[in-house]
Amino acid sequence: MATALFNNIIFGPIKSRRLGVSLGVNLLPLNSKLCTFNCIYCECGWNPKHPVRPMLPSRETVKNELEIRLRKMSEEGQLPNVITFAGNGEPTLHPDFGGIIDDAIALRDQFAPNAKVAVLSNATMTYKEEVVIALKKVESNILKLDSGLESTIRIMNGPVADFSLDKLIDNLQQFDGKLFIQTMFLRGEFNGTPIDNTTDEEVDAWILAIQKIKPAMVMLYSLDRDTPAKNLIKVDAKTLRQIAAKVKALDIRVQVAV
Repeated sequence: MATALFNNIIFGPIKSRRLGVSLGVNLLPLNSKLCTFNCIYCECGWNPKHPVRPMLPSRETVKNELEIRLRKMSEEGQLPNVITFAGNGEPTLHPDFGGIIDDAIALRDQFAPNAKVAVLSNATMTYKEEVVIALKKVESNILKLDSGLESTIRIMNGPVADFSLDKLIDNLQQFDGKLFIQTMFLRGEFNGTPIDNTTDEEVDAWILAIQKIKPAMVMLYSLDRDTPAKNLIKVDAKTLRQIAAKVKALDIRVQVAV
């Protein structure tokens, strides 16, 4: 199965390794990826080489479609565990992200009060106050940090604009622990460059970053779907659990998806 885009604003529900039964919300274009990263492992594939002006769903459209789906699921007695903002790129790029989060929380409270609201984000927009305010409102604020070395992030995540790991860590510290850090571990090579963020050097640098950020939880995972870059290798469960033990030693909760 090749990498693919989500072709609906509301998708699923799907069984998530980390979140349970997840109803997805895609705030990005339906026919193109839009992201501030170009990750070598992204299930949505590469960013377009010649991007055009994105067509984003309006706040009202997202609200209406989410309400229709939640109402139907409520009537059928099959409510989700979580409403997850993910989709074809970086959800916090939407200009009405904060308002859409408010709408989602209100609809959750109305139809699925036991469900959580989650956002899967690469954290690059956390320099914006309005994005931080919105992310602090959700129960599962899940932000990416794939390495404690900027050189590795540039290979794994391919930032498409100005990027500084030090600034990113500073931005993550402003959540005062109200965030989850999600990290993809993998091995292999990309464009002839070996990559392995499970080495002692990599893990030590990443642990230092985790110590600074002090998240409520760390979520570790490896490859589970097709990737746009070839020659990438899934990390085994034993290695993930060894890394998890280092996180536990910091008295931080950790979840390993295998």
